[in-house]
Amino acid sequence: MTAPITRRTLLSLAGITGVGFVAAACSSDGPGAGSSTPRVSGAANSGDASRPAKGSGAKPTATSVEPAEVPLAGGVTVTVSGTGLAAVTGVTVGGVAARDVSATATTVTFTAPHQAMYTAGSADVALFTTAVQPVPSANQTSDGNGSAANDGQVGSTQDSATATPTPTAAAVPDASSAVVTTTVAYAAKTDVDRQLQYAMRHWSDYNTAEYGTMNPIGGDCANYVNQTLQARGWQQRSDWYNRAGGAQHSATWTYCPAMDPWLDQNASAFGLTRRTSDERQHVKVGDIVMFDWNANGSPDHTTIVSEVFTEPDGTIRIKSASHNQDGPYRDLDEMITVQHPGGTAWFHTFDA
Repeated sequence: MTAPITRRTLLSLAGITGVGFVAAACSSDGPGAGSSTPRVSGAANSGDASRPAKGSGAKPTATSVEPAEVPLAGGVTVTVSGTGLAAVTGVTVGGVAARDVSATATTVTFTAPHQAMYTAGSADVALFTTAVQPVPSANQTSDGNGSAANDGQVGSTQDSATATPTPTAAAVPDASSAVVTTTVAYAAKTDVDRQLQYAMRHWSDYNTAEYGTMNPIGGDCANYVNQTLQARGWQQRSDWYNRAGGAQHSATWTYCPAMDPWLDQNASAFGLTRRTSDERQHVKVGDIVMFDWNANGSPDHTTIVSEVFTEPDGTIRIKSASHNQDGPYRDLDEMITVQHPGGTAWFHTFDA
């Protein structure tokens, strides 16, 4: 009588141990956290069309993520370890598609994208068995500071009826349809992170208490860009400053035609290189863009690069954050062809 019971018991135990189980843990979602334990999940959602076919092997699981904390600007290689991962071909992090996805049965590696709005915190890492095409970040606009029609030139603006919106690709899939999910923590780890974190925090919510607004005297674009440079680590000095809530300021801080040559004159001190619009392969997030709307050789507008996006055909698109008009991801080519036809642009890029 005891032998059949023992056999059934062993079969039952074997069935239980064959079911994958992964414990969940919360990750630190604040900047500068020393070590973060990622949340991981096991099998694909029931009924998910992207789950492995019957008989294809174990359901995917994720057991660890390295590193568990990544810069806001992304760009680092992330490895998800687990089981049943060979079929993974697409990854999103916080809803942003990752590039350079490569998978084996036990690991998935990818290049972390920048955090969508350069904000510190936890982000879902979602793994898919279908490729996820990266898409450029969509711009937003705001006229809450009275700057919507002030772009350094009277004329058509991004909100005008003649403007053609930047083309958008298919939506990135939701993490709920992934075969497995885990998390990483985004944190402000570098000077560029801190610069873009500030830029995104204040593209529509002007920091008037500290820096005022220059809209009443012609536009706030240079004031805003220079604020981000201070957030990056630059120190105010006698020829570059904004004090007393904007009541005291140098022309190099608030006026594009003064700021542009000042950057040239101090290029070696700040590690900058002046580049033309045709040298986009050297442009990085955090670099400075100058615009000349009327081809008179004098800049009318300035922005800070918030995204460098490479299309499948190799075309490099530059997105930038600005005041006048206020927006986090304005498309450079749209600005010089649709909003200001005939305009030109150039860059001051950081050497490191």
